[in-house]
Amino acid sequence: MRVPASSANLGPGYDSMAAALALHLELEVGETGGELSVDAGGGELPAGRDNLCVRAFEALHPADGIAFRIRSDIPVAAGLGSSAAAIVAGLVAADHMYELDAPLLELAIELEGHPDNVAAALLGGFVIVAGGSAERFEAAPGIEGVLAIPPEPVRTAEARAALPAEVPLADAVHNAAHAALLVLGLSRGDLDLVARGLDDRLHQPRREHLYPRSMELVRRARELGAAGASISGAGPAVLFWCHWQQTGTLVERLRAEAPDCDVRRAQFSPGGADVRAL
Repeated sequence: MRVPASSANLGPGYDSMAAALALHLELEVGETGGELSVDAGGGELPAGRDNLCVRAFEALHPADGIAFRIRSDIPVAAGLGSSAAAIVAGLVAADHMYELDAPLLELAIELEGHPDNVAAALLGGFVIVAGGSAERFEAAPGIEGVLAIPPEPVRTAEARAALPAEVPLADAVHNAAHAALLVLGLSRGDLDLVARGLDDRLHQPRREHLYPRSMELVRRARELGAAGASISGAGPAVLFWCHWQQTGTLVERLRAEAPDCDVRRAQFSPGGADVRAL
């Protein structure tokens, strides 16, 4: 099965908006008749019971006698939903293997601790999350994304701890209005509206000390050839928004102007968690 990466917050939509991206985690599971085995691909992912895919699987069914094979193109600790993809993969795998018809979104939110990334990973497309439920929608054709990932990772817990429990009313009103502009721009395919709608006053300014390089790139988005940019999730990845005809030029410009960053084309993915075979 495959599960997409995700970019959460999308500027003003803190903990309430996200989009699936065409970078994927792939998970294969099968019964061995023996002990649990985990092939995590030899990267940074744990290769035991503490692997998030396994932990999520075991939220629905014991993993004894199950072999897990994991391959992921999603960078870890970059703000691209690597943990959400792993959680969704484990839950969906167990649910399909044992025909449980479990409340997957509810369980994924509980395991992840916040709703936006897991909703996008599960459902694909763009999502708006409110009250534990998610509404999915498609953007108008032609809008694409490019990622620039600075080398310094940002821990999600540290990023969340940087935010106050309360914010000024003016900032809350600003973000509500701009989130509405963003959705309107996406539905119309109007990149000028999208660019206006990405403006945030809740989380990005308060976390700038954690990712100063990322915020520098966000502010240079138009200069670099994008319509706008947003910090992806907890950062440090920056998601640049553009029309598909600008994508190639934008990638080249970013690679020249930000050689310290991992620059990747990242199309928005209409598909969420996809089980290829049982």
